[in-house]
Amino acid sequence: MCGINGYSGHRRAAEVIMEGLKRLEYRGYDSAGVAMVEDGRLVLVKRQGELEVLKGVVPRFEGRTGLGHTRWATCGRPSDRNAHPFLSCDGKLAIVHNGIIENYTVLKTRLETEGHHFTSETDTEVLIHLLEGHYHGDLRQALADTVEDIQGTYAIAAVCEGGTEIVAARKENPLVVGLGVNENFLASDVTAFLSYTNKVLYIMDGETVSLTPTGVKVYDSQGELVKREPSLITWSAEDAQKGGFEHFMLKEIFEGPNAIHNTMLGALDMIENGEILSRTDFQTVKVVACGSSFHAAMVGKYALEEFAGVPTTLELASEYRYSPGAREAPLVILITQSGETADTLAAAREARRRGCRTLAVTNVVGSTITREVDEVMYTRAGPEIGVAATKTFLTQLLAMYLLSIRIGYAKGTLSHDSMRGALSSLRQSSNMVQSVLNHVHEIEEASRMIDSAQHCFFIGRNINYPTMLEGALKLKEISYIHAEGFAAGELKHGPLALLDSSTPVIAVAIKGDHTYEKMLANISEVAARDSPVLGVGSEGDTELARLCERMIFVPQVKPVFSPIPVTVALQILSYYVAKRRGCSIDKPKNLAKSVTVE
Repeated sequence: MCGINGYSGHRRAAEVIMEGLKRLEYRGYDSAGVAMVEDGRLVLVKRQGELEVLKGVVPRFEGRTGLGHTRWATCGRPSDRNAHPFLSCDGKLAIVHNGIIENYTVLKTRLETEGHHFTSETDTEVLIHLLEGHYHGDLRQALADTVEDIQGTYAIAAVCEGGTEIVAARKENPLVVGLGVNENFLASDVTAFLSYTNKVLYIMDGETVSLTPTGVKVYDSQGELVKREPSLITWSAEDAQKGGFEHFMLKEIFEGPNAIHNTMLGALDMIENGEILSRTDFQTVKVVACGSSFHAAMVGKYALEEFAGVPTTLELASEYRYSPGAREAPLVILITQSGETADTLAAAREARRRGCRTLAVTNVVGSTITREVDEVMYTRAGPEIGVAATKTFLTQLLAMYLLSIRIGYAKGTLSHDSMRGALSSLRQSSNMVQSVLNHVHEIEEASRMIDSAQHCFFIGRNINYPTMLEGALKLKEISYIHAEGFAAGELKHGPLALLDSSTPVIAVAIKGDHTYEKMLANISEVAARDSPVLGVGSEGDTELARLCERMIFVPQVKPVFSPIPVTVALQILSYYVAKRRGCSIDKPKNLAKSVTVE
């Protein structure tokens, strides 16, 4: 959520920054602004609404240093005056901020007493007045002193009139520097500046940074210089573009087979040689995550208990940190696509405080979670711009299957032959997904069953219960249809009362699953209440098709791996429902790609 973009170099800063903000749109925002050093003075332009609104009022700045920001409101409603950046009372300093300042009311009262004038409803504005009070010629030191006054989380960047320096600080919000030749970049995400450089420095918690066209200096919390080798980003700016697709979401769904292939690379060696989970001296597993990642965790629980026979519990990251610690010390697996999810990071710290061994599943090399855990397993989905998780969710499923197979093999639950057989089946995942993609137009036609509905149910059993929770989440977040997922056996405990001819039900039943006959009975119950049923099942399943008004077929697959093709079918279904309803698919209202505040 929110996006910071800064530039100091030889190009027109406004052009670089506006381009970078465009690439950060996926993070979610309701307003945007820029602050430019123009003819030695600071000029501020900010507007509520889309970047196109801001673009229409930004003049042709010639300045070579500036800051930009896209805001997603957490304190103060969306408006021009609450948009970032903010200027100091004397107009000489400008600041942008991601995060939450928890003690801002106390600070605001103090600053107003000291004579500072506030123009917004935001917590961020206290930062510019604190910075103004601390500034005595050394901007970085002033920012270091400012963050000592505040409680909360932040990524902060600031500029001063008449200079080329940008300074920044970070705590629990992502911040990365791009290193160029006679130019340097600052952003919340590397996608903002990948058109110019792939050489980056990740800023760590508690650090401050000073950036000019000719150099970058990073300081630790004690003010000592930090030496850190830059990282190279292996994907290009083009990888983050639409590539001929109408929306990023559809493009990223179609990138699923390649994402699966990349995540599976070297899997056999990693499992046989213990490159994943070097230690397996634990008796239980706890999987912690939020949102879509939590649904991947739920699938992982079924896989862990099937392949490894290890008792597994699940916990929402936002609840784990506040729960009492049990006596046992499970392996704690934390799933976060971005590696920056605030609740999951807090859960990782809490797990280590409790003495648990921790392993993170993440898509982003160098993200904060990688420094908070004992081991990391990377998914290799590449950049995902659409807010709704698609290919990254698929690779999280792959990761949970691989971890389950690894633990089962290490503990002797799976023989060598069984382990290889499971991996062989898993390797077919990319083909399974491609088969679903080959029938995209049939799924598009099926979307007509749902696009005018006000309410919709998704039902499944066993390992496809969480798959249907994820399907419901996808539909509600991009089409704004109220959708709920249920374990099919729970329908008779209340939800059946809500069924009628205006409430479509999407039901999954996979041939060979031990709950298949029970699912058919549940679907019959639904049909008896006149709800139109869209079935999702194995190719050639005429028995299921007889019970459903319409079918989406997926390739025949071992039931344990069926969430992979079923998930893709439901992603496509949600996409076309949202498209038919004219919704903002890549940037759904009120949502952000990476939730970096509690």
